[in-house]
Amino acid sequence: QVQLVESGGGLVQPGGSLRLSCAASGFTLDDYSIGWFRQAPGKAREGVSCIASLDNSTYYADSVKGRFTISRNNAWNSVSLQMNSLKPEDTAVYYCATPPYCSETGLLLSQYWGQGTQVTVSS
Repeated sequence: QVQLVESGGGLVQPGGSLRLSCAASGFTLDDYSIGWFRQAPGKAREGVSCIASLDNSTYYADSVKGRFTISRNNAWNSVSLQMNSLKPEDTAVYYCATPPYCSETGLLLSQYWGQGTQVTVSS
């Protein structure tokens, strides 16, 4: 049974940092593309970042490029999202997901995702 469990969300001031983690079970994460999408209240789901299975190439939404970094930890079957220079517009629930391919469209077509972790950026 595929399971994704996110952690690391919270309340942070603008300009601060958070590190989200996603622990995978039921499959070997290294064999799949993996990533994150987010959803804020009243807004459409947005693909944030992903890392591809074959070559570990990465995708970042323009809104987070240069501030967020995605990485795998194959030994722990997990993926992390380091988020720096956070802005109020980054406030959302962040979901770890398994896109069929690593792109924004792929993230929105994810077959599996976790329960989400809340990130709130506010002073």
